[in-house]
Amino acid sequence: MNGDRRFSQAIAEGDGISVVANVDGPAAARTAEEQGAEALALRAAHEGLADATSLPVLWRPPGRPEEARAAGADACVLAVAVLEEDDGALERLYAAALELGLDCVVEVRNDEELELALERVDPEILLLSGRDNGEAGPLEQALELLQDVPAGKLALAEVEAAAAAEVAELERAGVDGVIVPAGNVAELA
Repeated sequence: MNGDRRFSQAIAEGDGISVVANVDGPAAARTAEEQGAEALALRAAHEGLADATSLPVLWRPPGRPEEARAAGADACVLAVAVLEEDDGALERLYAAALELGLDCVVEVRNDEELELALERVDPEILLLSGRDNGEAGPLEQALELLQDVPAGKLALAEVEAAAAAEVAELERAGVDGVIVPAGNVAELA
């Protein structure tokens, strides 16, 4: 939130997979940073977060990029599932995020959404989401989607109850970052 590092830079740098911690306020942000998180994910705005951490912040709530910027975020998520209609909303919101200086992470849940995202906005960062995907778990879904992510793109996975073995498997497969609950950071970073 201090502008020194971009979200994309935080997950692309270094050896191995980057841990992005879901946090719910300044105290959790401080703890996650101390435990080795390389970025934070927020689902709501929190007063005092900018003073609590120097890590880049990913804005997760649905909405407009302007809301992410107002919350002090460095990046925002656009979900193809919400914006897949061919009315140009995905393209407009993606362009607005970039104009505001935000990194834009495009969330995809299946091969069709991945193809649509690549055709319509060709994002630098993809969030491989396994939420709401029936029988396949989040880990399996992320690994399956990763196979179709073009070289040169950053891949971020979300694993709700991440264990060290799952993070290691994502790392071996080539995932750049993983979003985990804040309480898991020390054992995964």
